[in-house]
Amino acid sequence: MVRPASASFTAADAGLANAQAELVDAQLQYQRYKTLVDKELIARQDFDTAVARYKKAQAGVASAQAHIKVAKAAEANAQASLEYSYIRSPFDGVVTTKYAEVGEVVAPFGAAVNARAAVVTMADLNSLMVEADVAEANLDKVKLKQPCEISLDAIPDRRFAGEVHMIVPTADRTKATVLTKVKFLEFDDRILPEMSAKVAFLSRPLEAQERQPRMALTRAALVTREGHTFAFRVKDNSARLVQVKLGETMGDLVEITGGLQDGDRVVLKPPPGLSDRARVKVKE
Repeated sequence: MVRPASASFTAADAGLANAQAELVDAQLQYQRYKTLVDKELIARQDFDTAVARYKKAQAGVASAQAHIKVAKAAEANAQASLEYSYIRSPFDGVVTTKYAEVGEVVAPFGAAVNARAAVVTMADLNSLMVEADVAEANLDKVKLKQPCEISLDAIPDRRFAGEVHMIVPTADRTKATVLTKVKFLEFDDRILPEMSAKVAFLSRPLEAQERQPRMALTRAALVTREGHTFAFRVKDNSARLVQVKLGETMGDLVEITGGLQDGDRVVLKPPPGLSDRARVKVKE
């Protein structure tokens, strides 16, 4: 629709240039014939023909200029119609869901039976937040701007810094919880909408060294024999006694600095009579 209108405008512009050239030629002829007719060197009829041609050329230029205006208005109308066909997002983001297909009717409120009320769903990946349910009994421990640490099931090797962005002023009576929104202070391209996440509400921001991942075991998984600390690592359905090195104590957890590797399976509550290389069954 825009291209034909632009072509018409181009043609009208070319017509105006042709009419202006014709006017210049007719004007020169008119001026020459006027001088000659005053000296009675040409017939009056020839001069009248030159006058008529000059006036016709003037009318031709006026007509070409009018065609230019019409073509310009048609092009502007076509461009406006084209603009109505564009769907612009109010923010930069990523399309997550597409609802409408080619040929379907899209209406603001979906009033018609076959009309779509939405074309796509978009997400601003730079403003993703985690929605966490906080028990009413613990609500006094949560406040705005409070530092948090966010962990994602899809990215288990990293923890993200965050802070409390909003505490929704409505309680869920069925769960006795209050919805809290936590925003990311760090971004990663792997973070996507609707991912499962866990939030730890902190009393203070973590230092850089405190954010390094550490391996820890519950105290119940450790046994002491002959003054040394051991854990039973499960391998090939047998419990292997492994000496471990301990680090910092963190509540019911103890940091493991040596003897085990990330991903190792251990017996969580080894019975007193459990021996090295004893057969065990892994509970799924």
